[in-house]
Amino acid sequence: MANGPLARRTLLIATLACAAAARAGDDDALVEYQVKAAFVCKFGNYIDWPPQVLGAAGEPFRIGVLASEAVVEEFRRTAAVSSVAGRPVEVRRLARGEVPEGVHAVFVSRSMAAQAPGLLTALSGRPVLTVTELDPGAATGMINFVVVDDKVRFDILLPLSTQSGLKISVRLLGVARRVEGRS
Repeated sequence: MANGPLARRTLLIATLACAAAARAGDDDALVEYQVKAAFVCKFGNYIDWPPQVLGAAGEPFRIGVLASEAVVEEFRRTAAVSSVAGRPVEVRRLARGEVPEGVHAVFVSRSMAAQAPGLLTALSGRPVLTVTELDPGAATGMINFVVVDDKVRFDILLPLSTQSGLKISVRLLGVARRVEGRS
C-alpha cells in the first residue's frame, strides 16, 4: 500500500476504530465489575456468620480484593455507599501470595487465576466468604461469578461454605444460577 493521503486516512480510521472498540470493551468490563462489586458488597447481608467473626458493633465489614488496581477502585467506590449488617464496608487490595487476615470476604478476579488455588487453600475452613470469577471447571470460591447471555450470574458451592462455618441464606440460594451440594 502506498504512503499517500488515502493510506494515512485508512490507517487513521483503523486506529480510531480499534481505540473505540477498546474503550467499549473497557466500558463493558467496567460495568461488569461494578455489578460484581455490588453483589459482593451485598452478599455479606445474606450470610450467617459464626459468633464473634464480625467483631463488635460498628466495626467495618472488610473485603480483600485480589485484582488489578482498576477493579479494586470499583470495589472501593461501591463499598463507600454500602453496608453489611449496618456496618461500613472497607476494601483492601491483596498482594499476590498474601494470606489475608482480618477480612470477612475475599474476591479473586480471573486475571489472578494463577494465585487462586493457593489463596483458596489457605482460606479453606476459615469463616471467610470466598468469591471468584474463575472457570467453573477449576477450583473456585464459595460463590463463583459467570457471565451468561451478557448477564452476571453466580454459582454457589455449599460444601465450601459449610466447611467454613458460614450459612448462606435461602434467599441468596434462590437467585443463584446453580447451587452445588444442596440436599
